Amino acid sequence: MDRSLPPSSPCPCGRTDDSGRSVSLADCCGRWLGGGPAPDAESLMRSRYTAHVLLDDAYLLATWHPSTRPPDARPDPATKWLGLEVHDHQMVDGSHAEVEFVARYRMQGRGGRLRERSRFVREDDGRWYYVDGEIR
Repeated sequence: MDRSLPPSSPCPCGRTDDSGRSVSLADCCGRWLGGGPAPDAESLMRSRYTAHVLLDDAYLLATWHPSTRPPDARPDPATKWLGLEVHDHQMVDGSHAEVEFVARYRMQGRGGRLRERSRFVREDDGRWYYVDGEIR
């Protein structure tokens, strides 16, 4: 299943420009979902959130580090993602970073919040990968 959005739609990750206006999917996560390397861990995390919204399991698998990647990363189509707030983005060293976020969702008519501190690694190919996360 696919939840496509027009490229001109506001990006599901909620990124805004300096004026506080929503950035389009094409100018935000769409670049990374299309195959370009995310420039930092926060951008990768935001694009992975967008992949959940769009039910893009191929992108989720491709951006998951092989050491922790599950065999299946299909998002649950019954989950409706409602918004993302990034609370912290820290470089741990030159190739490791952490991003803390809260993602709001609705499942079976009930609202929820996922708060996670995610860990990322940049490999020799220059690409960032999701490693794992701690639910808070």
